[in-house]
Amino acid sequence: MRRVEASPVVPGVPMSADTRPVRGSTARTIGARASESTGAHAVVPAQYGGHGRFSDKARWYLPLALTVDALGAAVPVAMIMRATGQPDPVLSAVVAGVAWTGVRASRRRYAVDALGEHRGAGAAVRDWLVLLGVLAVTAAAFGRHPEPSYALAALAPAALLTVVCRMLTHHHLVAARREAHAVRRVLVIGEPSAADHVVGHLAARTDHAYVVVGVVPVGSAKLECGAPVTARLGAVDPSGLTEDAGIVLGAARDHGAELVLVAPGPRLSAARLRRLSWSLHDAGLPLAVLPGLVDVAVRRVELDAPAGLAMLHIAPPSRRGVQPALKSALDRAGAALGLLLLSPLFGLVAAAVRLTSQGPAFHRQVRYGQGCVPFTMWKFRTMVVDAEERRPELNGANENDGLMFKMRRDPRVTRIGRVLRRLSLDELPQLFNVLRGEMSMVGPRPPLPDEVARYDEVEIRRLSVKPGITGLWQVSGRSDLSWDETLAIDLRYVDNWSLGGDVDVMARTLRAVVDGRGAY
Repeated sequence: MRRVEASPVVPGVPMSADTRPVRGSTARTIGARASESTGAHAVVPAQYGGHGRFSDKARWYLPLALTVDALGAAVPVAMIMRATGQPDPVLSAVVAGVAWTGVRASRRRYAVDALGEHRGAGAAVRDWLVLLGVLAVTAAAFGRHPEPSYALAALAPAALLTVVCRMLTHHHLVAARREAHAVRRVLVIGEPSAADHVVGHLAARTDHAYVVVGVVPVGSAKLECGAPVTARLGAVDPSGLTEDAGIVLGAARDHGAELVLVAPGPRLSAARLRRLSWSLHDAGLPLAVLPGLVDVAVRRVELDAPAGLAMLHIAPPSRRGVQPALKSALDRAGAALGLLLLSPLFGLVAAAVRLTSQGPAFHRQVRYGQGCVPFTMWKFRTMVVDAEERRPELNGANENDGLMFKMRRDPRVTRIGRVLRRLSLDELPQLFNVLRGEMSMVGPRPPLPDEVARYDEVEIRRLSVKPGITGLWQVSGRSDLSWDETLAIDLRYVDNWSLGGDVDVMARTLRAVVDGRGAY
């Protein structure tokens, strides 16, 4: 990945023109962003800052979540029980509403630090299964035996509406964090090279709650990220408890930090870090330690402490078992259904391509799939017939900084082709590839042979899973992304994919298609 240039290190502010795409956020200095995040809506204790409870989140998150959950369970239950002639529909509705909100509350879904955060559909489904168990026990205790099909039909809207509500609040929260609301003010401690990496990584994205307000480097080496430095820790481990603690607590107080984030290194030993943690916790300041891994989903991490030694277990990515088999089955079923329902659209698009330019309606191209196995990918033709032969003469106009060829005003694209690309209709024939098992509905984009020939051992990992018609690349900027960003997004998907995540990507794809940014 590229080194981040020295510039304000705040989520939502572009680090440099070639590091990440501008996402609509107005560039501001750290001081301006820091003052916003401690404005009238923030609650910051006077001594060292708050404990990061995100108290400036929108106040309507909690009442909306409670209302949606209560009514989403109660109203369908009342309607179905009344329609089927079941006794006490109102009482049953009240019990269902109370039980659903109770289950959600017991699992901390209404906690301030959970509201609006990305939890995926899996969390709601697990809560819903607990609800079924609670209501089954309650019904048995009162001698009731409702028809199972009625019960499932009545309770299904509860989980669905909960997911919709979560998506609404999460979308609002992400937008708020671009303006530094509902964030945690972070003080980073570590050797300058490690601190630069942490600051750059946090500043490059806005879908998290951490805003770096200062750095306390260890040693005298130069810090490149541009973050404020008010103090440094010595390169040598001090013999006492108070020297490091005084420096860090003073910096936290100066910056109003709510969290100290430590990147361990050779000069920040386990014993030194332990003594520092004692002082920070005694002062009421939370501490977080980076393990050195990136792009690992929380669900893959398990904490253990053998002999008092903190240890993180990282589960391997899902490659075999129930989830991959279910993904494959859903892919093929979805592709078959899509081909059936979209067959009239296929005919219209094919006719439009044939009538507006010479050549066939479909374009076949060799791509590489899972395990670096080549296959023939189908698309609606969007370019002139001799596009492949004209490619070498356009290499100098490539607007992508990596291995892919992308050109915003590619002269080979036909007029109808620009429309098809804008609406992503040219990708629809790839449903045939999904049906054949060569592609998936969600995954990285399949690369060309000449691209794969230049892959290194990191880039080749993109081909550990089946390529997809859509994916994180599709919903994160598409052709506007640099190669480094595209690669990072693909590797994040390869290592952390889940069925719930695929559903989320499919939902976001519709918005990306309507928006059309990066489609050329």
